[in-house]
Amino acid sequence: MRDYLLTLCVTAAVTYLLTGPVRKFAIATGAMPEIRARDVHREPTPRLGGIAMFFGLCAGLLVADHLQNLNSVFAQSNEPRALLSGAALIWLIGVLDDKFELDALIKLGAQMISAGVMVAQGLTILWLPIPGVGTVALTPWQGTLLTVALVVLTINAVNFVDGLDGLAAGMVCIAAAAFFLYAYRLWYGYTIEAAAPATLFAAILMGMCLGFLPHNMHPARIFMGDSGSMLIGLILAASAISITGQVDPDALKIFEGSTRQATHAALPVFIPLVLPLTIIAIPMADLVLAIVRRTWKGQSPFAADRGHLHHRLLEIGHSHSRAVLIMYFWSALIAFGTLAYSVHSTSMWIVLGVVALSAIGLVLLLLPRFTPRAPRWAQSVVPPRYRRRRPAVAPAGTAGSAEGAEAAGEGDAAEEEREPVPAGVNGATAIGHRSRFTDRSKAGARG
Repeated sequence: MRDYLLTLCVTAAVTYLLTGPVRKFAIATGAMPEIRARDVHREPTPRLGGIAMFFGLCAGLLVADHLQNLNSVFAQSNEPRALLSGAALIWLIGVLDDKFELDALIKLGAQMISAGVMVAQGLTILWLPIPGVGTVALTPWQGTLLTVALVVLTINAVNFVDGLDGLAAGMVCIAAAAFFLYAYRLWYGYTIEAAAPATLFAAILMGMCLGFLPHNMHPARIFMGDSGSMLIGLILAASAISITGQVDPDALKIFEGSTRQATHAALPVFIPLVLPLTIIAIPMADLVLAIVRRTWKGQSPFAADRGHLHHRLLEIGHSHSRAVLIMYFWSALIAFGTLAYSVHSTSMWIVLGVVALSAIGLVLLLLPRFTPRAPRWAQSVVPPRYRRRRPAVAPAGTAGSAEGAEAAGEGDAAEEEREPVPAGVNGATAIGHRSRFTDRSKAGARG
């Protein structure tokens, strides 16, 4: 565990320290695209954050290669080299896209080629555990197609969710943490050496995200761009492929006894098939909904719009930071809930806990629809959004005092009935006063 933590810390440190110089490089090279209609930010922000993340990946692999307990991963398996080859290719395409805006079909082809490069070097799904049947070996073509499909889906799911500051990096970090715990349990608890590469990949992925997040939290100073989102998506998919395709379920000696007993005992082994899908459940749902929505409108599935889940959270009335935290909450609930169920599948408390937390999540989602006003005696201790506005008082003895009072009363009624609007400057919503300005030039104007 100490070697994994050291690798994680080195990866995070290298990523964090390089992000600042990469930001200056992105500004100098003009990798600051104009603000598009679907963007939430109001100022041009440099991309190319994936450059720092890629060098963090290289540093993590280099350190792990020189550690005594992790050196065997490189000596006994070719998977780290396969991962680095595929990551370098997809990262290069991402850098070009951040600078020159490549066509979506070109990026899709690059994703498939990157997956094929990893398959050619042995990082592929070899077999699948089937309940009541056992291990089913896949033909080379079946394994290749399944591997490429999983890589492409994961990359695009992560890329689609990269729409708010810190959202993609935080969600992937949560996913990597859950997957690290599961893979480490297989490697340490069941002494299965084949699970060591997946454990290493998950630790490095956590380090990359943790090192980049301080620069990417709202308001973001730099974006990871496609060079970062496609990179971390590929690494997440590689972790799932490694532990699913390389770990032999028969090594756990669970397919014994009756079919019912074997199926129940095999639940922890089936988690590699389910956990990657649950980890990216929210991005995958966003991807499917986007494809259906755009196809229904007669648009290309790759056409960009403002209909993603994080956009809808802003339209409901959530602030930028709260929308990101809600997405974090649901990702952690699904990922760690599945992980807990794989450890104690017979515990009813886990199911009840997931249900209770889901109810809390639904309340948080609908919170902007209910903005109660605090009583008069609590005005000084509650946040400004819950305070009542004081009516403007006209000077005594003026003719317009009665009219002013009436207008103030109408203003209070309008304040009570107003509805949230999409985010304004720096993600502020209609709940705060900053949302009155939709343009930064207006916000900074002086009378």
